[in-house]
Amino acid sequence: MLESNKTILKRANQAVAKGDYEGFLRYCTDDTNWTFIGDRVLNGKEKVRNWMLDSYKQPPENIVENLIAENDYLTVIGHISVMNQDGITERFSYCDVWRFRDGKMAELRAFVIRSDERGG
Repeated sequence: MLESNKTILKRANQAVAKGDYEGFLRYCTDDTNWTFIGDRVLNGKEKVRNWMLDSYKQPPENIVENLIAENDYLTVIGHISVMNQDGITERFSYCDVWRFRDGKMAELRAFVIRSDERGG
């Protein structure tokens, strides 16, 4: 039985929470394409790997509020806290739109904004 896209993303996020970035990348296609709207585009698993190693000096705290699935797409709404290069935790709110192909994450369109201390 094939796993649902929601289950795949939850397992991938569990790997990130443990600092297992390679475990996360096993859920991505080799040609995965990530677009952070208004910021950057990462083409391919190697670019994503390098971004994760640079951005996640320690595992981020990710709080998922909603998962909305339809066909090959999964929309995720949540908050993430990440330690920056200066050791200061920064909070962001996000809406990620994932496209899946053959049971793996093939594309991400991420809408990310800095949050205040109250999470809004």
